[in-house]
Amino acid sequence: MSTIKTVHLTAKQVDGFKIEAKARNHAMIIDQPEAGGGSDGGPTPLEYQFASLASCVITIGHIIARQRRLPVRDIGVDIEGNLDTEVFLGKSTTARAGFTGIKVCVSVDADMTQAEKDQFVADIDRRCPISDNVHNTTPITFVVS
Repeated sequence: MSTIKTVHLTAKQVDGFKIEAKARNHAMIIDQPEAGGGSDGGPTPLEYQFASLASCVITIGHIIARQRRLPVRDIGVDIEGNLDTEVFLGKSTTARAGFTGIKVCVSVDADMTQAEKDQFVADIDRRCPISDNVHNTTPITFVVS
């Protein structure tokens, strides 16, 4: 039996590149750096993608640790990725608009061997919805009004 959860977010342009997004009772500001034409009033969409991935890895890690009663004290995540900005700026069509790769460095503070930590992180990756959406093609439907 599966339990389906619907996640919903709305977003609107506030000023220039500044965007306000709302999820449940929470508001988030998304912006571009001043050098990119924004006012640097918040993280960029790409930084929010990394924040989503990092926080999902940490959350799922703590869920697994509790379920298995693992001696995990802390989980930290450092993420980086490269992309060709010429594509999203409309100057090139020869590459993908997205990242060419994403490197996720996970530090696990726990009384575990390296092999146990490696398996723990592999299990996190397998269960993390954000990681799954990055690894796999998820259909997106655009409805224009």
